Amino acid sequence: MQILTLFSIIGAFGKVASFQALPQISFTSVNGFKDAPNKVVINTGAPRLPPKAFTTLLNAIEPPKEATTLSETAAYAFVRRPAGELTKRFMDEKVYDFNKFVIDTVYEIICFLYPVKGTDRDFARFFVLETVARVPYFAYLSVMHLRETFGDRTDTLSDRMRTHYAEADNELHHLLIMESLGGNSSAIDRTIAQTMAFGYYWYVVAIYAFSDQAAYHLSELIEDHAYDTYNGYLTKYEEILKSKPVPAIAQKYYVEDNPFLFDLFCTVKDKDDDGKFSRRRPELESLYDVFVNVRDDEREHWKTLCNLVQYGDMQGIENKLVKSTERGDGLVVQA
Repeated sequence: MQILTLFSIIGAFGKVASFQALPQISFTSVNGFKDAPNKVVINTGAPRLPPKAFTTLLNAIEPPKEATTLSETAAYAFVRRPAGELTKRFMDEKVYDFNKFVIDTVYEIICFLYPVKGTDRDFARFFVLETVARVPYFAYLSVMHLRETFGDRTDTLSDRMRTHYAEADNELHHLLIMESLGGNSSAIDRTIAQTMAFGYYWYVVAIYAFSDQAAYHLSELIEDHAYDTYNGYLTKYEEILKSKPVPAIAQKYYVEDNPFLFDLFCTVKDKDDDGKFSRRRPELESLYDVFVNVRDDEREHWKTLCNLVQYGDMQGIENKLVKSTERGDGLVVQA
């Protein structure tokens, strides 16, 4: 309880701290971009400037913004701009490298303990992966609930909370599918998965309390690994998977249940011929189709996380333009 209280206080005041001391801003005009000729790179670093001075500097080169905030920990700004204008943020190199080291190390450990061989034992690997993969979304919600309790009740926060709940629900059903296939049949596997999940939960809570972008980047890396893992598995063991039936829990989630939560976590969608956002409706004929949809779900999470890391917005850019976060300092302001 004492640990929970400590992280609750940190989570509640984490954002407040980012408004108290802001990095110095310098501006460099950049020309010659084919996609957007008018861009400005905003470089950040010590010493600090107060919020009013930061806003004044921004307004000196751009029209007035609706709001301006800056993430002190990750050292890049989030500028709320009029519709049609974007501010792309690069990940601080040290944070980027450390996040990648952490996630790659955990992934390599899981690969070592659970090599894929095309047998039912593979489902234990996916059980462990899904147990860990759903933890960040619950961690985000824990911190956001505290912030909401302390008065942060913006539309942006509410939208993120609903989406993160839908993402957690989606990952839960991935986990239930792996359990239905026997992935949790071993007490050793359950212990490994739950121990990793418990430790990772508190780690993400601490990171998210100080820098939501850094925490989102951790999950971006996880979801990218997850997509590649499932895609490789589908390619290598297609015939085996097509010979197995659809688990009842997968049929219920993807076909029979109300699709509201399923549609809610798909925030970066393609548009149809009428300009409306298309909705993914999976067809299930075998276990292969189930794994295709699990893989595609992971890609949907990845796209949302990329937009949150790079633009501070779940719908930052459209589907075909989403790319992995880049390392580096500063911002690129696009008109």
